[in-house]
Amino acid sequence: MSDMSKIDSIIRELENKRYRAMVARDFVGLSKLMHSELSYAHSSGSVDSLSSYLRKCEAGFYIYHHIEHPIDSIIIIDNTALVRGEMNAEITVDGKKKQLRNKMLAVWINESQGWKLLAYQPTPVIQIS
Repeated sequence: MSDMSKIDSIIRELENKRYRAMVARDFVGLSKLMHSELSYAHSSGSVDSLSSYLRKCEAGFYIYHHIEHPIDSIIIIDNTALVRGEMNAEITVDGKKKQLRNKMLAVWINESQGWKLLAYQPTPVIQIS
């Protein structure tokens, strides 16, 4: 297995762990996957830091019930991995149930503590008729 294939496998597993932790409400596990300078955008347009995102999740503002997250591609450049794919979810936001259908970009960076999620950006898929 080449180095790029190994990194691709690592990133895919980290994405799986991240989404499993979100649904399981394992915020300790989730925080270990995230960079201290995290920029976490939402399909609503709001953006959270690591601390504000975790605080909202712990308080029940965001409750993830089910997430499907197929990956379209992973691009690896030096110590950075760009993950493009989908994030389709059943979620409760501030007490309101929602169905999300997003394209997404996740940015992982490899530093001394290993691979960490640095940024996440969803784009809602809107059907144009």
